[in-house]
Amino acid sequence: MISVVLLYLAVGAFAGVLAGLLGIGGGLVIVPLLVFSFTLQGIPPEVMMHLALGTSLASIIFTSVASFRAHSKRGAVRWDVFRLITPGIIVGGLLGAELASRMSSGLLKGIFVCFLYYVGSQMLLGIKPKASRELPGTVGITGAGGVIGMVSSIVGIGGGTMSVPFLSFCNVPMHVAIGTASAIGFPIAVASTIGYIATGFSDPVTPAYSFGYVYLPALLGIISASWFTAPLGAKLAHSLPVAKLSRIFAVLLLVVATKMLISLF
Repeated sequence: MISVVLLYLAVGAFAGVLAGLLGIGGGLVIVPLLVFSFTLQGIPPEVMMHLALGTSLASIIFTSVASFRAHSKRGAVRWDVFRLITPGIIVGGLLGAELASRMSSGLLKGIFVCFLYYVGSQMLLGIKPKASRELPGTVGITGAGGVIGMVSSIVGIGGGTMSVPFLSFCNVPMHVAIGTASAIGFPIAVASTIGYIATGFSDPVTPAYSFGYVYLPALLGIISASWFTAPLGAKLAHSLPVAKLSRIFAVLLLVVATKMLISLF
């Protein structure tokens, strides 16, 4: 058991440094690392992706709090947008978890691989949406929240890779879009985690120490280590060439996506 805890402490430490250094959402890092760790641990492949996604989202509940509090202190969170988008986020997150529970682990991995290719390509090519319209009304923002929540739940992320482009497209300044996205990540993670816990209880294949589709040893290790290493990554961001590192990380995402794709066959 000690070796398992050390393994997940290492996962959390690595994810925390990358998140702080590059501003990368935790799920993009944590999900592939968990899949690799679960494979080493011999966790049944039928539930491997479900556990990786549920555990990733559960960890984001804790890591998102520190992030959005820091942005809020700088006045970089549009709380009016947060209030309008949250109902859609909650519905979408719960629906995404329900849909994921009905998918095979292989299909979930395939969807995640496609998402990695999408994000990695955008980072590598520096593609950013141009601000071309204003924020929609209540129905439009809530609807956007539903889509962001559902997709984020299915791929195990806090939604920043979707909500930041959406807000930027709607003429929200980039630093405010990032701050608001960090706050939006909290209801995404809470709703999605509740969904993964609820749907996982009826699955007899989940290993010991699982709470639904949340694997507790991994969750504790990730939270414990990333809490300390994320500030280190943020500090390194001021002394290292982050733009160049982002491109390198984009290539790494594409390599990871390819490796996960090959494992499907």
